[in-house]
Amino acid sequence: MPSTADVMVETLKAAGVRRVFGLPGDSLNAFTEALRKDGTVAWIHVRHEEVAALAAAADAHLTGELAVVAGSCGPGSLHFINGLYDAQRSRVPVVAIASHIPSVEIGSGYFQETHPQELFRDCSVYCEMAGVPEQLPRLLEIAMRSAISQRGVAVVVVPGDVMGAAAAGRRAPRSIEGTRAVVVPATTDLLRSAAILDGAERVTILAGAGCAGAHDELIGIAEVLKAPIVHAMRGKEYIAYDNPYDVGMTGLLGFSSGYRAMEACDVLLVLGSDFPYPQFYPEHAEIVQVDVRGEQLGRRTPIDLGLVGDVRETLRALTPLVNPRSDDAHLRKMVDHYARARRELDELASPGKEGPLHPQYVARSVSELAADDAVFTCDVGTPVIWTARYVEMNGRRAIVGSFTHGTMANALGHAIGAQVAYPGRQVVALCGDGGLSMLLGDMITLVQQQLPVKIVVFNNASLAFVELEMKAAGLINFGTGLVNPSFAAIARAMGMHGERVDQPERLPHAISEALAVPGPALVEATVARQELSIPPTVTAAQAKGFTLYALRTVLNGKGDEVLELAKTNVFRRLRDR
Repeated sequence: MPSTADVMVETLKAAGVRRVFGLPGDSLNAFTEALRKDGTVAWIHVRHEEVAALAAAADAHLTGELAVVAGSCGPGSLHFINGLYDAQRSRVPVVAIASHIPSVEIGSGYFQETHPQELFRDCSVYCEMAGVPEQLPRLLEIAMRSAISQRGVAVVVVPGDVMGAAAAGRRAPRSIEGTRAVVVPATTDLLRSAAILDGAERVTILAGAGCAGAHDELIGIAEVLKAPIVHAMRGKEYIAYDNPYDVGMTGLLGFSSGYRAMEACDVLLVLGSDFPYPQFYPEHAEIVQVDVRGEQLGRRTPIDLGLVGDVRETLRALTPLVNPRSDDAHLRKMVDHYARARRELDELASPGKEGPLHPQYVARSVSELAADDAVFTCDVGTPVIWTARYVEMNGRRAIVGSFTHGTMANALGHAIGAQVAYPGRQVVALCGDGGLSMLLGDMITLVQQQLPVKIVVFNNASLAFVELEMKAAGLINFGTGLVNPSFAAIARAMGMHGERVDQPERLPHAISEALAVPGPALVEATVARQELSIPPTVTAAQAKGFTLYALRTVLNGKGDEVLELAKTNVFRRLRDR
């Protein structure tokens, strides 16, 4: 007679699930045994459950389909928490199967006992426990539908004895497919927004991840309004290509042109963006916001009109109502500003004459040499800055990162999920030395699972972004230095291709060679620790902070650090020219 775990596997298969990421454990044994017997659903064995959840998040992001993770009781599934938060906040459909201690021991303080329903409640759209075998088929189906329809994480908690019990209350497995509702604002709201846009002298568009699938409609409304388009990081892959209205990014990762385009407008049209930093929104402009989730409207800054609707369908309905304008002075000014900002950024990405390498040069080299349909993942910290500024999109490439949750060490886990989802596609993980070392063990997963992920690690022997934050706050850098091993040597010891690069003339060949090898590969780039990434606007408080940092650092006998900062960001660039 089949077990409850057998029915779980049947249910997942019927829903289209083809793989499960996880780590085995005693309370999960019935489930992994069911997978083994079935033989058609792949078990993607990782070394850390957090990586499994990050991998599932990337899988769901890229495919748009349901991804599944499974872990053992207590500490096992508890390791999911950071990756599940990332998936939940990135709004991708993931089901987590969290096995539990024996049913009769729940509440007794048993070995490895936790309270999974409480632990996962905050990072899920659905979280329930199946206490008896009869519950499980229906709860698993509800969880999958919840994850797909609400685009989030659904958690099913199952005691190990329930998984191993004889199946009961079986339901015929059925296909569970995603559905798409067409949501368009009311005509009265569309007319009100058209009136606001028609009455504006200078319109700027802020576009985010909600513009996925709406590229043509976005370009269409920008043409009618003669409006520059600023994109948020999560929207970069959908917006920043074949776009004559693109003026780059704003925010901490962006640069001056995106900031100025928003600052100079009198109406800001926000399309599918949850850009979180209020200080980068214009102070005196009217704001019209479109989002399919009504609760997002006005969440980040006060708005004058909010429209609940899918971006593509809303623009299709709105654009014909707006009077086309001929005055493109605002657009031309902002596009010219972007061209100047882009030239300045490209100058900073010069190879230089000697090491350590400019991290900008590393990121630009990766972008130039990677495949036209490459998937890039990037760690939080300075790698995400260089990815935002130097990795180019073309409509076929993709970027996955922890752009909302902002967890360290995401790039490797995301890369594993991306490569599993698309075995024939080039996947490049842009890792920080702090991030990679945090979950270093899952480099072995690349070898064990035969995943040809290419890792480029920015080795600056520090938590560089944290150091920038300390400098801006006027603090002396403390606790941020890293004593790193040779990541290239570690890669070779694990059975991967690995090369360390500390001179600029060697970098293009090293990257090309790594991209060409058939299996996993790592390029370790030794980059300048003191490289500054200045946000698009520097506040008086930040300027004061840098001054205090320099003064305090010198007074504490660390003047060589300030000198190195100047050499890296002023003298060396003058010399390189």
